[in-house]
Amino acid sequence: MDYKASDQFQDLQYFGEFGGVNPSISDSSTYTFLSAKTMFDTFEGNTEGCYLYSRHSSPSNLYLGEALAALEGTETANVFASGMGAISAVILQLCSSGDHIISSRTIYGGTYAFLKNFLKKFNIGISFVDITNLKAVREAVCDETRLIYCESISNPLLEVADIPGLSRIALENKLPLVVDNTFSPLSIPAAKLGADIVIHSLTKFINGTSDAVAGAVCGSKDFCLSLKDVNTGAGMLLGSTLDSLKAASILKNMRTLHIRIKKHSHNAHYLARRFEEDGLRVVYPGLRSHNGHSIMQKQMVSEYGFGGILTLDVGNLSRANALMELMQKRNLGYLAVSLGFYKTLFSAPGSSTSSEIPEEEQAAMGLTDGLIRFSVGLDNNIERTYLNMKACMLELGVLSEKTALV
Repeated sequence: MDYKASDQFQDLQYFGEFGGVNPSISDSSTYTFLSAKTMFDTFEGNTEGCYLYSRHSSPSNLYLGEALAALEGTETANVFASGMGAISAVILQLCSSGDHIISSRTIYGGTYAFLKNFLKKFNIGISFVDITNLKAVREAVCDETRLIYCESISNPLLEVADIPGLSRIALENKLPLVVDNTFSPLSIPAAKLGADIVIHSLTKFINGTSDAVAGAVCGSKDFCLSLKDVNTGAGMLLGSTLDSLKAASILKNMRTLHIRIKKHSHNAHYLARRFEEDGLRVVYPGLRSHNGHSIMQKQMVSEYGFGGILTLDVGNLSRANALMELMQKRNLGYLAVSLGFYKTLFSAPGSSTSSEIPEEEQAAMGLTDGLIRFSVGLDNNIERTYLNMKACMLELGVLSEKTALV
């Protein structure tokens, strides 16, 4: 793919109220009007450029939304107080009681819990399928289906969705394709590949400093406006509004996203390759051994690499916990959930970010309790990091001395 979202984002320029190179932060919850009619028109959604109440919108949120639309190549974008706020708003906007959703079987645990457990209250049915099997996706479509949902690179098994293939199925059935692109901003241009709605947890790579929780929905003007409708908008009525101060902070951090993604990808690819050479069970889309490697190559913007996430299976949970604790003690990263931080983060998803998925379903999809998810950081000397991690593995018997000499 030759699409360069970073170029579109770089071309955006905003002047602050007094000519500052950063746009002024809108530190207000409510806004004044010179006429009562303008207030009425704004309430009805008929006046562009006017602000009423920050739950509706604010200049700071608008700036961030425009930057995210440029990033994904969509008409516009709305920002939310969390990734789950964005996901739940989209799904509740598109679905009503009696409807049906097709979803990837491997998705973030919070999304899984929302789809399988929470939506029962609304009599909305879910079919979890192997999203890499287009035949299974097509066969899951029924008259009540209202959307197809997936993650571009799934959490935590790193399955790669065939977005053009899924888009064709969605078009055939007049369904929207909703793609969570949190794991692969810049690397996978989901909207250009056929996604109708692109969701991000801005908390992760896009912000990059683990100091904010936020989400985004990138899509058409009509859909994003529907989310903000004062009478029927799920985004508006659920109240998942992003704070203006956080929006301004995330916008500033986005300016280094293209540099950070390259480094995250480079470091993750290096570790994945070396660990695979050591005989470890590694999953990373940049390895030829990955089932989705060729699809990833076709879809990705090569400049940004295969992403900053890899997994290692060390056999069992006790060994995984011991390894993560030792790596943290040796200053190799943090035993923490989330991703996209400058320091490497590692966790056992089966007992953390995917714990909402029942153990029998984890086993069926190949999520073992010894699996460790690594969000690889921005280490300047990644070979040093590799050698120190390998020393931890040797000390705990994850690797043998014989392997170390190879």
